[in-house]
Amino acid sequence: MLKRLLAAAGVAATLLLAGCGNDYGVDQHAEKVASERLDKHWKVVNYWAEWCGPCRVEIPELNALETQLQAQSVELFGVNYDGLQGKELSDASNAMGITFTVLAQDPADIFDLPRSEALPVTYIIDDNGKVRAQMLGEQTAEGILAKLKDLKG
Repeated sequence: MLKRLLAAAGVAATLLLAGCGNDYGVDQHAEKVASERLDKHWKVVNYWAEWCGPCRVEIPELNALETQLQAQSVELFGVNYDGLQGKELSDASNAMGITFTVLAQDPADIFDLPRSEALPVTYIIDDNGKVRAQMLGEQTAEGILAKLKDLKG
């Protein structure tokens, strides 16, 4: 009887913990980023900074890309290279005209992303959390969509 009770408790604990997912913190609007948006989904993660000229050119492409990705169940996230937080992150995102979600917490450790010394840099991460592509330099919506198509086969 005790063995069955312990086994049932173990199963219950496993199910509860499985639903927790990773903690992705908040976005540029201080709203919690649900793990369901990142876990078990393809992701495009773009690192940007206000001082980066090519980033400024790339942002409108990424804003347009976000809508196209929703139809493919792929999420687009930005990350500020300089690690801005709170109001500074919100102000920088607004100044850059970013309409997609910017993660306040850098997901590099979660996805084992290499630190790039050049910006902008965009990573494509598959639904298992594996980095499938690192794209250096300014990207276009068309180029990212083509890369996703190739990777997803």
